[in-house]
Amino acid sequence: MATEVARKDPIWASPRLWRSEMRNLLALCVKRDVFSRRAAVLIMEEALTSMQDYEFDVASSGVLELVELSDCTAYDCEFVSLAERLNVPLVTSDKKLLGAFPKLTTSMDAFLQGS
Repeated sequence: MATEVARKDPIWASPRLWRSEMRNLLALCVKRDVFSRRAAVLIMEEALTSMQDYEFDVASSGVLELVELSDCTAYDCEFVSLAERLNVPLVTSDKKLLGAFPKLTTSMDAFLQGS
């Protein structure tokens, strides 16, 4: 479904934390033999290139405020904080984020069904 979201809106913004999240996902795929380490490195290089101008630092104060208002992790709140700052919805499949921040988040299904 993320592929469909990317087709609809190919420009994604993210806090710099995305790099660690992506590496973790790729490591899991390598360990499960979904693809090779070499393929994972190539995927990461491609992702770095595509995100080059769309990585942002987020203010700790904003992240911690969101953590205080919810039961979400600071990691997740970095994404919410950036969406709030850029005045765009955070498109996510994370049910906890969708429940905690309904005005700042939208599900992938809802995003794809919207105009």
